Amino acid sequence: MNRFSFAVSGAIARITERALGPYQTAVVRIGFASTWLLFLLREFPHRHELYGPDGPWSWELGQQLLGLNHAFTVLMWSDSRFWFESVYLLAALSAALLMLGWRTRTMSVLFMVGVLSLQNRSVLVGDGGDNVLHLMSIYLVFTRCGRVWSLDARRERRRAAAHARGERVPDRAGPVLWGLSGLVLLASTLAAKLGEDWLLKATDSDETGVARLTWTFAESAVNGPGMVPALLWAAWAAQGLWWWVRRRAGNPQPRILLDVVANVLHNAALLVIMVEACLIYATAGWYKIQGSRWQDGTAVYYPLHLDYFSPWPALGDLLSASGTLVMLVTYGTVLVQVAFPFTLLNRRVKNVLLAAMITEHVVIAVVLGLPFFSLAMIAADAVFLPTAFLRRLGALVARARGRLLPRRERSAPSGARVPEPREHTQHTGSART
Repeated sequence: MNRFSFAVSGAIARITERALGPYQTAVVRIGFASTWLLFLLREFPHRHELYGPDGPWSWELGQQLLGLNHAFTVLMWSDSRFWFESVYLLAALSAALLMLGWRTRTMSVLFMVGVLSLQNRSVLVGDGGDNVLHLMSIYLVFTRCGRVWSLDARRERRRAAAHARGERVPDRAGPVLWGLSGLVLLASTLAAKLGEDWLLKATDSDETGVARLTWTFAESAVNGPGMVPALLWAAWAAQGLWWWVRRRAGNPQPRILLDVVANVLHNAALLVIMVEACLIYATAGWYKIQGSRWQDGTAVYYPLHLDYFSPWPALGDLLSASGTLVMLVTYGTVLVQVAFPFTLLNRRVKNVLLAAMITEHVVIAVVLGLPFFSLAMIAADAVFLPTAFLRRLGALVARARGRLLPRRERSAPSGARVPEPREHTQHTGSART
């Protein structure tokens, strides 16, 4: 009983004391933000046909669809071209800043709003990679994905160095960004919720008009598209509370409490991301087993000869010329996808299958012409990459950057050095080396 209690208390302490997988969540952040940014830049000339006023999914059809599925999209707040261009540019800008790790808490929320708004506007545009990006954009909001490899981490190191020298570095950009986001959120909420029909209810001659207005707002806040604005307000309030506790509160207990809550949310979201990736591969593998073409080992042959998936016809013909190769790739794909969730218990086997899946997605990107689908899946796979490998990769990138760009920063004194986030390697498969 004592051993069990000790194990439980140790597990609770590890979950609450720190955010696990800082390097894995940083790679997931960079991977999905860069994927979405590259997609928006590539489709910039076609943005009006995909998500805008010139698309086949008209404004009226969009309103009817939202009335049925209650999806969230700010694009349906106005049918003006200026509003669409603003939302599209905001989605691209938030993706770029999230990739760089600038104010990751705020940018992760704006990134989610951009992804949901564009994808829910035209539901017929997209593939499996867009579905993964759709889900991951929500999960990233709950993670502390800017702990390493971000501008936020660099700013924190500079702040710690200045604090060690007895200096105080004011945070001017944070309050300004928080205030502007609050004004925009207030204006958008009033525009979306207090429309003409709401004003009619408020000014109804019936004595219960105000009560009915209040009930309508409360019902909309917990059902349908009103749920996302409620979450945005909660995130905005939490950000303000975090800043006040960190900068103004003299008692360290509120800061410790907020750190514990943030760590628990981060670790829960990290677990959900890992489970989501396992479910994607498991369901894909088991569905493939039920297909006759996958059973006879010829399924890979057919997409190689479809015009839509043949950017390099000669390369497709070369790969499909060998029946043995087609059979091995077909069966190997099913085997890897079905077996991967079970390999998390053995880090060596897991790393081998992880490398095989990443290689498979690279081949899909080149041979079948699906780069963004492959990038999204590789970003999801990155949550299982070993911490030691990611640290070595980060060191290589830092050395390459040091050779290309002159270093203008003075090294911080030894007493001001901020240690990198430590990792407990016995909890998650993503942190095992």
